[in-house]
Amino acid sequence: MDAVRRQPGRAGDEAGPGLCRRAAGAVTDTPEETLARLVAEVRACRVCAPHLPLGPRPILHVSATARVLIASQAPGTKVHEKGISFWDASGDRLRNWLGLDKAVFYDSSRLAIMPMGLCYPGRLPQGGDCPPRPECAPIWRDRVLALMPDIRLTLLIGTYAQAHVLGAGPMTGRVREFRSYLPRYFPLPHPSWRTEVWERRNPWFTTEVLPALKAEVACALDMST
Repeated sequence: MDAVRRQPGRAGDEAGPGLCRRAAGAVTDTPEETLARLVAEVRACRVCAPHLPLGPRPILHVSATARVLIASQAPGTKVHEKGISFWDASGDRLRNWLGLDKAVFYDSSRLAIMPMGLCYPGRLPQGGDCPPRPECAPIWRDRVLALMPDIRLTLLIGTYAQAHVLGAGPMTGRVREFRSYLPRYFPLPHPSWRTEVWERRNPWFTTEVLPALKAEVACALDMST
């Protein structure tokens, strides 16, 4: 999390004592400036380029002041095209789960979104998207999170995010036992259309999990009434 600090001049430098005094009085960059530079570095990443059918387009929405982090899987084709996370039907479903409108959901000063894989990974031969590229999270995740000290609640969306943070384990069991991961984490299924069948098979998700989810998110965002 170390901010980049301008190096002060030393006594005897050719720049002279006046410049030395000005340099010595220089301040470190703000957390937002440091994070902005890192995000620019992330968006220029080409590590996985040979494996990405649509090419690299790292997508994340982060801020040094965010209180809630959505740790999702990887962008789909619509998100890749638009450049905005959850700009699709799964985003509509997720916002409904959270009880948030688009204005709050996309206010990165309050809510950050950083998937395990930042680029669209392609399609599996049997259908469905490929897993997030394994190179991505180890390179970038910890560096970005270190510059977001105000995160109160992290939503672990889907199996890949949960496995990365919590280790291997059953998604359904973790969602049902969500209370054991609070107050830091809240495991959730991925809000794709396939989850509709899963929800019908697990009615406790609607009756028990979603009310608690809305309450936890509202509390973390200081929206509670």
